[in-house]
Amino acid sequence: MEQQASITASQPRVSVKHPALAMTSMLIGAFVGMFSETSLNIALPSLMANLGITTATVQWLVTGYMLVIGVVLPLNSLITKWFTTRQVVIFGLLDFLVGAVIAALAPNFPVLLFGRMIQGIATGLILPLMFTVAMQVFSPAKIGAAMGACAMVIMFAPAIGPTLTGLILAKLSWHWIFWAFVPFLVIALIFALTSLENVGQLSKPKIDVLSILTSVVGFASIVTAVSFASSHGWGSPLVLGLLLFGIIVLAVYAYRQVHIETPILNLKIFANPAFRAGALMVMLDFGIILSAMYILPMYMQKGLLLPVAMTGIIMLPGGIVNALVSAVSGRLFDNFGAKWLTRLGFLIAIIGSVMLLTTGTHTAVMFVIAAHVILMIGCPLAMSPAQTHALNALAGPTSGDGSTIMNTMQQIVGAISTALATSLLGIGQAASHLGAQGAFTAGVHVAIYLPLILAVIALIIAFTTRSFKTAH
Repeated sequence: MEQQASITASQPRVSVKHPALAMTSMLIGAFVGMFSETSLNIALPSLMANLGITTATVQWLVTGYMLVIGVVLPLNSLITKWFTTRQVVIFGLLDFLVGAVIAALAPNFPVLLFGRMIQGIATGLILPLMFTVAMQVFSPAKIGAAMGACAMVIMFAPAIGPTLTGLILAKLSWHWIFWAFVPFLVIALIFALTSLENVGQLSKPKIDVLSILTSVVGFASIVTAVSFASSHGWGSPLVLGLLLFGIIVLAVYAYRQVHIETPILNLKIFANPAFRAGALMVMLDFGIILSAMYILPMYMQKGLLLPVAMTGIIMLPGGIVNALVSAVSGRLFDNFGAKWLTRLGFLIAIIGSVMLLTTGTHTAVMFVIAAHVILMIGCPLAMSPAQTHALNALAGPTSGDGSTIMNTMQQIVGAISTALATSLLGIGQAASHLGAQGAFTAGVHVAIYLPLILAVIALIIAFTTRSFKTAH
């Protein structure tokens, strides 16, 4: 019996010839996807100048991309039951390649946005599939290392994205940001065609069209409403109408997911207090990171009047710290649990946000770097423990549902927080009577209140979560 158990432990769930080669296409695809999600922030001022568009318009390149990912992610489980792993990954990589070429050749903003949103489809398909395949093709003894490699890819891309983009823009036009994706995607496609094998079985379950429609329409309406608020104002009938409509549609979606036999998202797991608290903290944490990384590069270029290449270099220390703390926080959870790590993490994030509130048009670069680094210590310190605490509260198949829900909501919250930051930035600028540089900095101060408020709410949740008592 012991020998049989040992053999089982050394065998993967699905046997493939070369697991590492099979994973390569998805690792590269996920890297490009996450690189694309964060690297474009630094190029926004250049895009505004080159395309003659406003901050409210350019933020759609960020919110639109994350919105598409958020719409596709919850459908991933259904898609992989209808199409093979090879079909989904190859389609995703080809889709990303087409989107990158469209964006690189874009003569105007609408075409650029179209290419960008096509890329979001690919990221929404490949990102969750990477983790699913890793769990299947590696033996239990090697799953930890494999999942670590997947996590490092996701952490490394945002760490170097702004810096590489800054260096590209220092010498070349913004079009080359998207051309830079192409060779990576071609290499990934070659690996997918030559080394990727099918993982999982096709069950082709019944498709609940109403769930898909309400999911897409509901999330899209809310993100669109928040985004329109930047240019139309929060009292606009269009904004209020879209918000109300989106909330009603999502209420129908949620009701249906709870009552049908095979939901797209198993929302019943929100009844678990430990998962609910952990998931809320993860979503708020993601909102802090995305809104801060959206605001900071624009402040450096339009508030401090720094060149784009310098902006990329200034963002690098915080990005590296983010990756390092993310790698360490998982191990810290094993020793200390989520209780104190989440509390300490959000407290540090609050300190970083307050530091950014004290910046001006003549703030020393080292102070901005320090504030960014402190923020990037706090957020990842809380992120992994909160996520692990949430998933540990679920048993069996529901842990997969929990992971899908958190990945989906992260992208939606990221899109909404970016749109809110844009709106607050505009309010602050409009209220200021200073020149262009001073007014933009005043707008940045108002926008920074968003990550600060999110961090305070997350800290309150961390201090009031009773489920920590059952943790380590």
